[in-house]
Amino acid sequence: MSAESLRGTQSVVGQMGWVFTRPSLTVLEVAWRWIFGAPLLAVCWVQARHILAALPTSSAGLDSLDLANPWLSSLKLAAAWDMYRPHMVGVLQWLAPVAAVAWVVLSALGRNLVIMRMEPRTRFRPLALMVLQAVWLAVLGLTGWAWFRCVGWAAATHIGTGAEPDLVGYSIWIIFFSLGFFTLWALVSWAVAIAPMLVLLEGCGPGAAITRSLRLGKPFTSKLVEINLVMGIVKLALLVVAMVFSSVLIPFSDEIGAGALHLEWVVVSLFYFIASDYFHVVRLKSLLEFWRVFRAPLRH
Repeated sequence: MSAESLRGTQSVVGQMGWVFTRPSLTVLEVAWRWIFGAPLLAVCWVQARHILAALPTSSAGLDSLDLANPWLSSLKLAAAWDMYRPHMVGVLQWLAPVAAVAWVVLSALGRNLVIMRMEPRTRFRPLALMVLQAVWLAVLGLTGWAWFRCVGWAAATHIGTGAEPDLVGYSIWIIFFSLGFFTLWALVSWAVAIAPMLVLLEGCGPGAAITRSLRLGKPFTSKLVEINLVMGIVKLALLVVAMVFSSVLIPFSDEIGAGALHLEWVVVSLFYFIASDYFHVVRLKSLLEFWRVFRAPLRH
């Protein structure tokens, strides 16, 4: 089977084995992501403690939730959200820009180093990658904002009408919008995902890389879309597996205690994040191999 006719899903298995035999790539990916994520989580934890100190859960009614009555609990959660929202918005006004800048810088450096380890002929161009990572973050933010607005519309038209709430209709719309935007992101994000590769492998600027990413041709583009969809499905599967593993010890909580449950959740969380980072590297390797098939011959 020729490389051009090889499906993206078939090539992923081979790339998984290649990356698995080179653990330094995954370690590097984990390192730069956790250099960003660990401080961010620490700041969020400190700010959450400050907010809870100023507005305890008891004053927001969160200590009296009745899980047997989900409708009543949802109303209490909505009331609590209205109380906590001003505090959270005040924190996000300064935390979100700082986190965005930190992500752009660290992700550009980390992505550049990982690709250089995969392809030693590439150069170190962090500034160009910072521009592209900012574009990627903007596209992701726009997609998330559109999803949030659609969910708000579903809530306003099925729950907040003053009449009897239509929970079934609301749930259907939530599932439709969530799956729809997940698929949309997989279909459109390939352009900003391959652009850093083009900057490093073809020596062009950020603007030219985005332009070229939109003119790759149907065979290459179809492989990129397929890889994006496969990696998205893998992420969902990892999330489901993590949720299942997190609930294994819950039936035995009275015998083993809360400490064992917390340890289990920590271990499962570490497994999920490391596995997710590993598949990020697999995705990069797949993009690189398809570039070699469809673009490298044109560069000579």
